[in-house]
Amino acid sequence: MEGPHDVLVVGAGCAGMRAAIEAHDAGADVALISKIHPVRSHSGAAEGGINAALGNASDDDPEKHAFDTVKGADYLGDQDAIQVLCDEAPEDVYQLERWGAVFSRTEDGRIAQRPFGAAGEPRTAYAADITGHVLVHVLYEQIMRRDIPTYEEYFAWKLVVDDERCQGVVCWDILNGGLKTIGAKTVILATGGAGRLYTGTTNAYACTGDGMSMALRVGVPLKDMEMMQFHPTTLAPTGVLITEGCRGEGAYLLNSEGDRFLKRYAPNAMELASRDVISRAEQTEIDEGRGVNGNVLLDLRHLGAERIIERLHGTRELSLVFAGVDPIQEPIPVRPGAHYHMGGVDTDLWGQTSLDGLYAAGEVACVSVHGANRLGGNALMETITYGKRAGRHAADWALTHTTVEVPPSVEADAEHELKQLLDRTDGERPWQIRDELAATMHQNFGVFRREDQMQEQGRIVERLRERFERVVVDDKGTLFNNDVTQALELGFLLELADCMVVSGLARKESRGAHARPYDYPNRDDENYMRHTITRLDASGRPQLDWKPVTVTKWQPMERTY
Repeated sequence: MEGPHDVLVVGAGCAGMRAAIEAHDAGADVALISKIHPVRSHSGAAEGGINAALGNASDDDPEKHAFDTVKGADYLGDQDAIQVLCDEAPEDVYQLERWGAVFSRTEDGRIAQRPFGAAGEPRTAYAADITGHVLVHVLYEQIMRRDIPTYEEYFAWKLVVDDERCQGVVCWDILNGGLKTIGAKTVILATGGAGRLYTGTTNAYACTGDGMSMALRVGVPLKDMEMMQFHPTTLAPTGVLITEGCRGEGAYLLNSEGDRFLKRYAPNAMELASRDVISRAEQTEIDEGRGVNGNVLLDLRHLGAERIIERLHGTRELSLVFAGVDPIQEPIPVRPGAHYHMGGVDTDLWGQTSLDGLYAAGEVACVSVHGANRLGGNALMETITYGKRAGRHAADWALTHTTVEVPPSVEADAEHELKQLLDRTDGERPWQIRDELAATMHQNFGVFRREDQMQEQGRIVERLRERFERVVVDDKGTLFNNDVTQALELGFLLELADCMVVSGLARKESRGAHARPYDYPNRDDENYMRHTITRLDASGRPQLDWKPVTVTKWQPMERTY
């Protein structure tokens, strides 16, 4: 066993690094595990900005931010968690600034804030359109400054549970080969989302829901797994993200007739309505034949070259490289793509799960600040605020508990399971199952959901899980064996897809990202203003339960933009 540490953080994106910094500053012995180099984490792909009621360009305050978030969440967000996020956000942003985050500025030198979808005020602080990139590097500098060790290119596979608490992680050492167990008094999962469940996704290849599945396998419930957000503006066919910042700066969405079609769907907010509303509007236009090769058009031309180059240079570069389009001269073809998982590991306001010693923060977690639909700019803020809180609580817990016991049987069992996988010579390669899963999820569990398609997807996932039992890994070596890690990732994805379909079938209403216009077109607060909870039964199949939404001051109202 390596370690043991007081706090072990799995995942080194914004949430993981922020948690590690906080735990270290609280006096704990901390380490990070990451399957990729920390600055390659998917947090770096966040473009548009980070939400905090700084009030630099308006009379904004945390209360308005909280209300916009509750409404945006279609009233499925837990209002106590949302309040914590919005109250702590301003100070957390100023701290990032003091650490060296170079935010874009107003003429008089304050942090600039742009309007974002479904926000009543311009409250999205940004660094041009590379905000996530800037934050990842700033946080990594703080990690290095504190000499926090990182188990880099370690693939976390199993949580160690002994004496009814989490006491470490079993990893595959990608660089040197072999399983390594790292002991810890507390473990924080910060492994991000699971967008690779879909073909068209903004998510990196690393986003395979590892932490969600690891938690699920040790009996920790997942919450609101049906709630996968589709971002309205992604490039076909890659799914590369075109930031909401474009619309924040004033870009238009047009259909094939050159019509700003959002006037029919969100007449007041137009291009700054919430993401679920715009994705559905776009998909409807495309489905009804007013698309352009399966896309709609994002028009920036009227913003002028100077503004595009100053504030959206990254977007221009992505358009040129991946679509051959210069947004200064012509509109960018975009369509909805899988982007962000509102669901995840069920936690409390300190990131604690139902298992002692196990925490989660960021996209892997569901403290439920996003409910059924996340507002742009709230995800980066959640990684920082809730990463910090999980780090602090995990450190406090670890410093008052003494022992770490990893029974030898834990690694032996993992070795045995891995040997079975590697010894298999006959069967199917993982990529075929993975591609089929992604294509069918996109088709049957996308922007719009139909009962018969979801049921069919349930059957497909079941068949794919059976085929996965006989999957074969071609590379039998130990060094840099991506074949092994991709097979294990596929196992994670299949379990999560199963949970999503079960939850989606059970939610017989339309709320936020879960849109069932053909059979349940309306939101049903009486029966479904509650969270879905999924656990695995003894046979590894998801079991569904429910949990009430925390309401503090805002009763549900009709949601229009």
